[in-house]
Amino acid sequence: MTTPRAQVRQAPIPRILLPLAVLAFAFLALPLLGLLLTAPWGQMTSLLTSPTALEALRLSIATSLAAAAITVLLGVPLAWVLARRDFPGRTLVRGLVLIPLVLPPVVGGVTLLTAFGRRGLVGQYLYDWFGIQLPFSTAGVIMAEAFVALPFLVITVEGALRSLDGIYEDAARTLGARPTRILLRVTAPLIAPSLIAGTVLAWARALGEFGATLTFAGNFPGVTQTLPLAVYSALEVSRDEAIALSVILLAVSFTVLVALRGRLLGGRG
Repeated sequence: MTTPRAQVRQAPIPRILLPLAVLAFAFLALPLLGLLLTAPWGQMTSLLTSPTALEALRLSIATSLAAAAITVLLGVPLAWVLARRDFPGRTLVRGLVLIPLVLPPVVGGVTLLTAFGRRGLVGQYLYDWFGIQLPFSTAGVIMAEAFVALPFLVITVEGALRSLDGIYEDAARTLGARPTRILLRVTAPLIAPSLIAGTVLAWARALGEFGATLTFAGNFPGVTQTLPLAVYSALEVSRDEAIALSVILLAVSFTVLVALRGRLLGGRG
């Protein structure tokens, strides 16, 4: 018996769609193929083990993991509230939460400066009262990365919570389980695949962040220069090093997308 999934895959393709689909694929694939063909594979090891590359890689891993942890800590409660509570202005709140998805990254960096800069809405008090300066620091990198990555986790987890069958939660509630216990023992395991997918997407987005980081944290080697910023700097002095670092980021992005393809396509391969 043929499943509906197989029927969709074997559906006849209108003649006008096939050449356009091929053109779309070529448009996306050719630049990536060009990157791989021009990569200095013979020098890859030496380029990627240079002090600048290693320091940028170390900083990128550390800051992106920290940003991903922040997105989980803040994003899961926010997603739960948006999915499970009806309150005035919920649509507005969701819109504000998702704005970084479409906001130009440079503008995101500007907004962070207006809020957390030394004369920002909050930053002025952090600096005057505690001597804390977030811009142009490693903490600023983490903040910029978390700012652009948070919506990816929220939208993924909120979608999972909305589609979750509440029968198990209702059963636990009937048996006298408290809300916190239900969340930890029932809800969290049920949405675990989506939570993992959202976390990985947020981490990948944080790892590749450029515009907001450059604007809010600057480009200082060893302090704020992550891999994308190292690529930007390397273009001025060493095209081969820029391409080598770009290949690393491409490999990470491709691996994440392949690993999460089922989750991104609603369970389809």
